[in-house]
Amino acid sequence: MVGVWFEDRFLGPDLDREVWLPHYLPAWSSRSASAASYGVGARGLTLDIPAGHPLWCPDTHPTPLRVSGIQSGSWSGPVGSSLGQQHFTDGQTVREEQDRFEGWLPTSGRVEISARMHLSHRSMAALWLAGFEDDEDQLRCGELCVFEVFGKDLGPVSDPSAEVGVGIKAFRDPALTQDFAAPRLPVDVVEPHVYAVDWDASEAVFSVDGVVLRRCSQPPTYPMQLMIAVFDFPDWSRSDDRSDDRGDDRGDDDHLVPRLVVDRVAGERP
Repeated sequence: MVGVWFEDRFLGPDLDREVWLPHYLPAWSSRSASAASYGVGARGLTLDIPAGHPLWCPDTHPTPLRVSGIQSGSWSGPVGSSLGQQHFTDGQTVREEQDRFEGWLPTSGRVEISARMHLSHRSMAALWLAGFEDDEDQLRCGELCVFEVFGKDLGPVSDPSAEVGVGIKAFRDPALTQDFAAPRLPVDVVEPHVYAVDWDASEAVFSVDGVVLRRCSQPPTYPMQLMIAVFDFPDWSRSDDRSDDRGDDRGDDDHLVPRLVVDRVAGERP
């Protein structure tokens, strides 16, 4: 079914709650423990991780992780069940049951985002489409990664570049083939760029600023939710006396605040 063109510039006063949920996989923790730090307005959507932002799932996630994210779908089974989205460990169970939320679940077409980011060596920003995963066997869990950028993989300020991860991540879906890569591009991610995917049952085409970056065959075409997030990995902290001309203190680095600023998200919506 062909959808209508949808666009969100996040002008406020808050997120469109018919489309977005400002929590990151809350079933595995809770709404309160997974709440995003965000703002909307003239600059668009800003997701950040301020000092003191809590760890996400600190007793179950294998490594320390902090995250601010929004997603366009959500659901879970009852507390104690294994019915939920994007499992990250064996034996995982629901901590807080989530109502079914279907904000925007594309199955094909185009999704694009205009975004800029300020990342430290211990942070990452991404947009990916994840299977809504409400099938009985929990196998429609593949992903289309529209962009994934790690601060540690940015080039020097004097010659900006970034490794931009795109492609298909199969996870537990036996119908998919893992097809993911992160080529280095001569882009400065502090400036806005348009990251996009166009896909149907035969091919997914990933592009940056209209230039095709990769083509991946046989992508998923089941309902997929958008996930937009910025991450901080405390285990990647480093302590030394260096600094760079972006103003990032490379000493005690817990105060560094990664930010993902989204000017717009657009695409086809049923």
